[in-house]
Amino acid sequence: MPGENLSRDEAQERAALLSVDGYEVSLDVRSAVGGTGGEPRTFRSVTTIRFRCSDPGATSFADLVAPSVTAVSLNGRDLDPSEVFDGARVVLEDLAADNELVVDAQCAYSRTGEGLHRFVDPEDGEVYLYTQYEPADSRRVFANFEQPDLKAPFRFEVRAPEGWTVWSNGAGEQQDGVWRFAETKPISTYITAVVAGPYHYVTDTYERTFEDGTRLEIPLGAMCRKGLAPYFDAADVFLVTKQGLDFFHDHFDYPYPFGKYDQAFVPEYNLGAMENPGLVTFREEFIFRGKVTQASYERRANVILHEMAHMWFGDLVTMVWWDDLWLKESFADFMGTFSMVEATRFTDGWITFANNRKSWAYRADQLPSTHPVTADIRDLEDAKLNFDGITYAKGASVLKQLVAYAGRDAFLEGARRYFKRNAYGNTRLGDLLSVLEETSGRDMGGWARSWLQTAGVNSLTPQALLDGDGRVAELAVLQEAAESHPQLRPHRVAIGLYRRGQEGALERYARAETDVDGARTVVAELTGAEAPELVLVNDADLTYCKTRFDETSLATLRAALGDMTDPLARALCWSALWNMTRDALLPAREFIDLVLKFAGRESDIGVLQMLHAWAESALTHYAAPEWREQGSRLLTQRAAVELYAAEHGSEHQLAWARFFARVTDEPGFELLTGLLDGTATVDGLQVDQELRWALLDTLATHGVVGEKELAAELVRDDTASGRRHQVRCLAARPSAAVKAQAWASVVESDTLSNALVEATIAGFGRPSQRELTAPYAEKYFAAIERVWAQRSIQIGMNVVSGLFPSLQDSPATLDATDAWLSAHEDAPPALRRLVLEARDDLARSLRGQACDAAAAK
Repeated sequence: MPGENLSRDEAQERAALLSVDGYEVSLDVRSAVGGTGGEPRTFRSVTTIRFRCSDPGATSFADLVAPSVTAVSLNGRDLDPSEVFDGARVVLEDLAADNELVVDAQCAYSRTGEGLHRFVDPEDGEVYLYTQYEPADSRRVFANFEQPDLKAPFRFEVRAPEGWTVWSNGAGEQQDGVWRFAETKPISTYITAVVAGPYHYVTDTYERTFEDGTRLEIPLGAMCRKGLAPYFDAADVFLVTKQGLDFFHDHFDYPYPFGKYDQAFVPEYNLGAMENPGLVTFREEFIFRGKVTQASYERRANVILHEMAHMWFGDLVTMVWWDDLWLKESFADFMGTFSMVEATRFTDGWITFANNRKSWAYRADQLPSTHPVTADIRDLEDAKLNFDGITYAKGASVLKQLVAYAGRDAFLEGARRYFKRNAYGNTRLGDLLSVLEETSGRDMGGWARSWLQTAGVNSLTPQALLDGDGRVAELAVLQEAAESHPQLRPHRVAIGLYRRGQEGALERYARAETDVDGARTVVAELTGAEAPELVLVNDADLTYCKTRFDETSLATLRAALGDMTDPLARALCWSALWNMTRDALLPAREFIDLVLKFAGRESDIGVLQMLHAWAESALTHYAAPEWREQGSRLLTQRAAVELYAAEHGSEHQLAWARFFARVTDEPGFELLTGLLDGTATVDGLQVDQELRWALLDTLATHGVVGEKELAAELVRDDTASGRRHQVRCLAARPSAAVKAQAWASVVESDTLSNALVEATIAGFGRPSQRELTAPYAEKYFAAIERVWAQRSIQIGMNVVSGLFPSLQDSPATLDATDAWLSAHEDAPPALRRLVLEARDDLARSLRGQACDAAAAK
């Protein structure tokens, strides 16, 4: 990986020297389907780049990661590949004012989801290809200048096996065995794309007539592997797509600029999705093989709209360098929820945002690697790691605050001006702030310094003083910041006062919206209000902060959280309680007790599923070890009660069934086994193939089923999904030999694909198997530097984060982590960052366990 890195300084120097007029890329992927040498390893890639140089005679370089280069020609001069190509770069000396570079290379098919990924479907033997590049893997497929600010038009042509269809960013047609695609608008290298294979393909059309009479027609397409075609609900994908296009046309005043709009659901995908203009790629898990809750459909709709927002924020207007990654990801994350709530059936999307997305941001913003939303990105490895909760969810939260600060109309008008002024160009922070200042009339510099250029999350706590008549004499909001990031920010917040009515419902009876600034802000509007039982700071979730409670409010939640009628307010309270648990301010057993009492009354399915995940995490990481067995038994009992009490066939029943399967211990194994073999039933519960694997996962973890039963299940479901499930279950078995084999297959071998690496890691570390995995803590620290150096960055990230010995939650593991960090100060910064983040999570677990143990005394 170090030889493939590119620094910001190098990119800036190259951008000052070069400008690119266009690319012609010719790929020959006929080798994908076989050959006499066994599994094909390479494909031919021929690239022609026309570019200008502002300093004739200067030297620069093109990017290419390939096993070999057959020929290089610069301005008609044949260059010796052995002299100009080092495996990652092609040196270009004595450049002219106008240049033409031709590179003929043998590039490698990918098994890691980076570059041109090749997948063989075990169900029918068909081969499927797709590309994934962000931030810098297009150089694994064709020679280029791999940085976002050297935009250019692209023409692709692809020779593919007979019977295949090929797609790219532009519209294509086949002639004489070659697929040729229309030239794109100027775009960055990382959002070019090719998808090829015998995909199942469905079409539709979006039509729009604007007020001036202009008519827009966009061909729509959606595709997946043939094996998933029976499950592919393309009609719903198209419905959300059309709703999104309507919304963005209504609000952006800039017609979709990239012609067609294909959406490909592809196998073994590392990300949720990628915004390639005209050819968006998604992980195929968004095609549901079994029954899922509405939360899953909402998540898919959100991702569809997130990627669509990128067509404007990111593709039409692109950041200069990855420092301003937020200019696309934060906006897409915000606009994904904004558009989903206003244009689709998922009108409660802000509840999911408050409860789920912000949870990701709060965690990331308290890690030692936290960074401002506008980050300092030194190189490509930094860029890869900054696709994180800060750039996405915190940035989106900050934008939600910006809308409240600047006003909705001013924000959207600023976006419209931003697109028109910078179309097909590249921007920095100042370019956006300048238009927002124009449209809002407010100073954006101070806002940006507080919210975009400093790191850390503030805590807001209410302080209510009552008079002798039981009314509010003064209500203040106290703001705190961590010592490491002491910035106190201006917050636009709503403060809600709640109390129980005659029928016990906990409802808001007073509310004030105000600006909080500094350490203490008095909310004058609430003076004289009747005494509250609960004060909710950041009611309506206008700002980005950790919400705290006073003692009266906390006591009310302990007794009556389930009686809170407003679903968003209830979700905000759950989120605040979870943050308190992670911060060792609330014992884990107390959080779990709240889940035991009130989760069964949660109406929002997304919040319920989040509570299930948090309860598991609280038990695994924050509960005192001596209480875990009791906590597990309590969760199992409650899950069983709710499973049978839930409406038959409902999504709540399904959520409780999955939760029961994950947390149950020995008394529940009989029910799981019975659901699998049909000797037991739960009225209304459909045990489909995906649920079967969930049940088998728990049974394999506890040794109730073994290799024989898992092999039989694979016969029943011999698909790509089935194989991933089987690999995970096999690695989960409670055996020292199994763990040794799983470790070797991931750490000592590179034969597994990215998807099977993830599945193996997921099965390897199970909370009930701490003793079995204990010997691998020392092996982990001995291996990670070698793994980072030898494997792709994606696999390196999976191994370093996924195999960290977090379940060996003792001071000894913390000491071992510190020892590695001290002995490896010169290790790659991205590797050190991953280890530092894992160390912080471990230290947080130990503090939480101490808090929980103290609660028992």
